Amino acid sequence: MEATAEKTPAHSGSNPKNQLSKPAAFGIQAFFIIYSLICIIPVVLIIMVSFSNETTVVRDGYQFWPAAFSFEAYEFLFKDPTQIIRSYGISIFVTVVGTLLSLVIMALYAYPISRRDFPHAKFFTFFVFFTMLFGGGLVPWYLVYVQMLGLKDNIWALILPLMISAFFVLIIRTFFITTIPNAVLESAKIDGAGEMKIFIKIVLPLSLPVLATVALFQTLTYWNDWFLSLVFITKDANITVQYLMYKMMLNIQFLANNSNVANAIRSAGGTFRFPSETVRMAMVIVGIGPIIFAYPFFQKYFVKGLTVGAVKG
Repeated sequence: MEATAEKTPAHSGSNPKNQLSKPAAFGIQAFFIIYSLICIIPVVLIIMVSFSNETTVVRDGYQFWPAAFSFEAYEFLFKDPTQIIRSYGISIFVTVVGTLLSLVIMALYAYPISRRDFPHAKFFTFFVFFTMLFGGGLVPWYLVYVQMLGLKDNIWALILPLMISAFFVLIIRTFFITTIPNAVLESAKIDGAGEMKIFIKIVLPLSLPVLATVALFQTLTYWNDWFLSLVFITKDANITVQYLMYKMMLNIQFLANNSNVANAIRSAGGTFRFPSETVRMAMVIVGIGPIIFAYPFFQKYFVKGLTVGAVKG
C-alpha cells in the first residue's frame, strides 16, 4: 500500500518541471502588462489630442485629458467628406479583394511544392526563395506594371504588386508539410479524390491557423499601403485613405509653414486658422479606424498559426 501511495503523485497532475515558479510567472505577466500599456497609451493620447482644442494643445502641449474638448479637427477633416468616403471605399475594396486573392494564389503555389511526390518541388521552392534575395529594382518594377501590364491609374495597381509574398508562401508550405499527414492525402487518393478536391476539402480546412495568420498580415499590408497610390495613381478618385491622409498632412504642413499663403488669405479678407496639430491626430484615428476590428476575427487562429514549424515535445 505504501508503494502504491508513493507512486500516485507521479501520475496525477502535471509535471512540476514544466511549471514556472511564482516569481517567474509574475515577472512574465508584469512584462506583458507593461508592454501592452506601452502600446495602448500612445493610442489613447492620440485620441485625446484629436478631441482637444487647438489653442490649448499649442499652449499646454499634449495631455491625456484635454483642457478643452473640441471637434474642430474632425469638422475640418470632414468639411468635404466625399473624397474621404470614396478613399475609404477604395481601401476596403483593395484590402478585401487583395487579401482573398493573396490567400488563394499563395496557397495554390505552396501546396504543390509541399508534396513529396511532386518532381519539381525543389526547383519551384528555390524559384520563390530567390525572389526574397534579389529584385529587379524600382525602375524595372515600375515599367513592368505601367508599360507591360498597363496598370497606370488602375485600381488593380494597388492589388497586384502586394499579392504574392515569398515569405508567406514558404510559411504556408512549411505548415502543409509539418501539419497535414501524408497518410490522409493518400487515403483520399485511394477513395478516388482528385488533387483539387483534396486541396479544397482536406488541405484548406486543416490549414485555417496559417491561412488566418497570413490573412491578418496581408490585411494590414494592404490597408496601410500608401506607396502604390503615390507611384501608380494620379487621379484622386482612385487613391486609398492612407495616401489621402498623407496628402492632407503635406498640405497642412505647407500652409502652416508658408507665410506668403497666410498673407494672401488675410489680404483677401479670409481667416488663416486651422487645427494643424489636432487634425494630424484626427487623421491617424481616421486611418486606423476599421483595421483595429480585423484582429478579433483572426485571434482564434493567430497564436496557433505563429507556431508554424515549431518542434512539438
